[in-house]
Amino acid sequence: MTRRSSSRDHRHRVLPRHPCTGQRVASQRWAGHRLPTGESGQATAFLAVLVVALLLLAGLVLDGGTALAARTRALDAAQSAARAGAQQLDLPLYRATGQVRLDPYRAERAAQNFLAAAGIPGQVTTTTGAVTVTTRTDRPTQLLQLVGVDSLHATGTATAIPTTPGEQP
Repeated sequence: MTRRSSSRDHRHRVLPRHPCTGQRVASQRWAGHRLPTGESGQATAFLAVLVVALLLLAGLVLDGGTALAARTRALDAAQSAARAGAQQLDLPLYRATGQVRLDPYRAERAAQNFLAAAGIPGQVTTTTGAVTVTTRTDRPTQLLQLVGVDSLHATGTATAIPTTPGEQP
């Protein structure tokens, strides 16, 4: 003979407690589960550190691109200014002897005029054989300002020598 459980037997059964709330639950699935102690709030701290790290990474990517663009601009201006200076030949000497040599004064002025028109500060050094231009640009940062880096500095240096058509430098 099988015994049927009555509603009275069901009421006296001891139910397991839920690990978080401590309330008794009808399901057995929570009976053996326990939460680790002492780890309260660790996910929040991890998330905060992760957000800061991601912001720094985004700042490096964004402002790194800005720095690369500034360096490219500085180098481009230096190369162009040096080429402008290298075109200023000592024409009387070239016409008389065929020797290619720079007029240092005109070469320096041409390079400085190019830099002034481009709005980039720079230093020009000339000899009778070459023009060397060094430029410097400063670009403000966008996200790295949050960690105290206000601007990025970039320099570019280029040297140009005069040649005649068909002559290899």
